[in-house]
Amino acid sequence: MPATKEVKCTSADCELDMFENHYTYDIADDHAVSDLSCPLCGGTDCLEEIEL
Repeated sequence: MPATKEVKCTSADCELDMFENHYTYDIADDHAVSDLSCPLCGGTDCLEEIEL
């Protein structure tokens, strides 16, 4: 099963509280949440992975 990460945006100006990132292909071993941007506000330094 492909990996899934739950990510939240911590920007006070953003209305998005959480999104899921589903990986359906092999990704680089060094891929991290810091490589993503918020789909709503576009920020990159405001994302945190939600630990399950």
